[in-house]
Formats: sequence, C-alpha cells, structure tokens
Amino acid sequence: MTYTAEQLIATTQSNVDALEGLATQAFAGFEKLVELNLSASKAALAESFSNARAMAGAKDPQQLLALQAGLFQPLAEKSVSYGNQVYSVAAETGAVFTKTFEAKVDEAKKAFAVAVDNMTKNAPAGTEAAVAAFKSAVSASQNAIETAQGTAKKAVELAESNFTAVTKQAVSAATTSSKKR
Repeated sequence: MTYTAEQLIATTQSNVDALEGLATQAFAGFEKLVELNLSASKAALAESFSNARAMAGAKDPQQLLALQAGLFQPLAEKSVSYGNQVYSVAAETGAVFTKTFEAKVDEAKKAFAVAVDNMTKNAPAGTEAAVAAFKSAVSASQNAIETAQGTAKKAVELAESNFTAVTKQAVSAATTSSKKR
C-alpha cells in the first residue's frame, strides 16, 4: 500500500492537532492544581492565625482544650475536600487523554484494516490459507486489545468507587472522633 503526499500531510496534521490538544489540556490541569494549592495555602495561613488568636485569648485550660478539639473536624473535612479536588482535576485531565488515545487507536485500527485488505487483495494465487490465517490472527489480536481496554476501564471505575467509599469513611470517622472529644 502506498500513501499519497496528501494522506501523509493529513495524518501528520491530525497528529499535531491531537498533540496540541493534549498539551493544552495538560497545561490547563496544571493551572487548576496551582490555583487549588494557592487557594488552600492562603486559607490555611489565614486559619492558622485565626486559631492562634483564639487560643491566645483562651481564659482557662478547658477553653483552650475545647478550641484545640474543635480544630480537628474542620481540618479533616478540608483535607478530604482538597484530596477530592485534586483527584477531580487529575481524573478530568486523564479522561481527555484517554479519549484522545482511544480515538487514535481507532484511527490506527482502521488504517491497519485497510492495509491488510489491500495486501490480501494483491496476494498471489494459492496463498488463500495463509491470508485467512493472517486475517484470523489480526482479528484475534484486536479482540485481545479491546478486552484489555475494557478490563482497564473497569479497573479504573472500581478504583474510583473505592476512593469515594474511603473518602466518605474518612469523613465519617473524623466527624465521630471530633464529637467524642
């Protein structure tokens, strides 16, 4: 199979466009993480001084202990919220990469199928059995790849589900722990 100059140019342009989109998405994800970290740092600094002022103004040790005990639940909730936001940014960026990768894989599969068809059409007489075996092997390998992709997607979904469950459990434990104090 021969490629025309137009086909090569179109393929190259498509790949450059995809790469540009991925780079833009990666940079946007990085920007979101920087903004999140700056916001969290600013809030933590303000809260630290506010808490320090409140503790310095405590009238007796019991009031000081009550103030200290009251710090744990909001801290745990904010930590969980921060973790969820980081996870959200990472998942969003990863989803774009996955979508682009899957589109490129589909393009490659189609191009490969066209190449195989062209090759088998031009196969010499008497090679029908070899051509059929080759086509069968190609089909089996594509099915294996699709199965692996499906399994990977299920694993990601399971990991997301587990992450959500652990997060809820951590918030619940922090709330229960702070109420007991």
